[in-house]
This record gives sequence, structure tokens and C-alpha cells, in this order.
Amino acid sequence: MEPLKRHFAAQLLRIKAVRLQPNEPFTWASGWHSPIYCDNRKVNSYPDVRTFVKLELAHLIVEHFPQAEAIAGVATGAITSGALVADELMLPFAYVRPKPKDHGMGNQIEGELKAGASVVVVEDLISTGGSSLKAVDALRQAGYNVLGMVASHTYGFPVAEEAFKAAGVTLYTLTDYDHIIAEAAATGYVTEGDLDMLAQWRKDPEHWL
Repeated sequence: MEPLKRHFAAQLLRIKAVRLQPNEPFTWASGWHSPIYCDNRKVNSYPDVRTFVKLELAHLIVEHFPQAEAIAGVATGAITSGALVADELMLPFAYVRPKPKDHGMGNQIEGELKAGASVVVVEDLISTGGSSLKAVDALRQAGYNVLGMVASHTYGFPVAEEAFKAAGVTLYTLTDYDHIIAEAAATGYVTEGDLDMLAQWRKDPEHWL
């Protein structure tokens, strides 16, 4: 287990940004039933965790995408973290809406980046990858060079991994489902008896219940 990913998983559990309820599953907007719910927006309310996310996402970008010329956050969850990262790196920032506005200028990309800029996308949470990759597509359609994506957390669903591979997008995250579950088990948040069920859910979340 990677120490940084385990450490961030512990912080998310501490501030209850991640909730595990194997016996009382959540229902996602997609209709999927899930034993886990992630609300990374809570990070913004804890200065120590917020600073950690800002610095570590910035470190990922410097290490893996040193040629980055701009940062783009995926609306709405990654607007704050994306702006903080851009400020840390002293780079221009824009954010990408799920779809163009139906009024005003009709923008989907909000902000001003130089034409053809090399952009790193910041996301908070990767589930199926659909909304994240829509942002990538919008940036590419606008003529930007998307270098890759960094995110706070990923569930690691096979469908997402396949989608990112097909789109040619490299993803780096601060933590993931495996590290969160390992930390939850180590601290007694979940029992040994829950672990098999949690593993089965991650394999096929759409048909879990």
C-alpha cells in the first residue's frame, strides 16, 4: 500500500467525506446501489485537508505533466481544488461545465486560456469516468491539448479504466477504493465480514442489488 494514498484515505474517513454503510446502501443519481458514498466537497471545510489536496495534486502535475500550461477543473466538484492547484502552480485556470449554458454566451468552458494550451484536468472523484471524460472531450473540441488528469479519488471500476484507456487519458489519483477499504478495515470502520461484499460490489456495481 502506498503511504500517501493510505494517509489521504484516513483523512477522508476522519472528516466523514467517505461514508461506508454496507448494510444500509446508498442510492446514487444513476440508480446504482452502493455501500459507499464519497462527498469530497467536505474537504473544502477542513483547511489542513484542503491544503494537503492542493499541494499533493500540484505535486502530481509537476511530476507527471511538467509541460502543463493551464489547469481545468471539472464542474462543480473540482472547481475549488482546480483553482487552488492553479494558484499554487501560478497557472491559468478555467472550469468545464457538463454542457454549454443555455443562456448568455452559451459557454461550456468558463475562463480564458491561450489557444492550443497544454492543459491538465483536475477532478474530485472518478466513478464511471463519463462526466470526467466529457470535460476532456469539450477541451479537445475547443482546440486544447489535454495532457492528462489528476483526481482526489477513484473507485477503480473496470468500466472507467477502459474508458480512460480508450480516450487516451492518463489518470493519477491521491487515493483509491482499495486504500480506503484497507484503512477502514484497519480502523474497525468495517468488519472482516464486510470485505467480501465490498469487493463484490466494486466488480459489478450496476447489478449489485
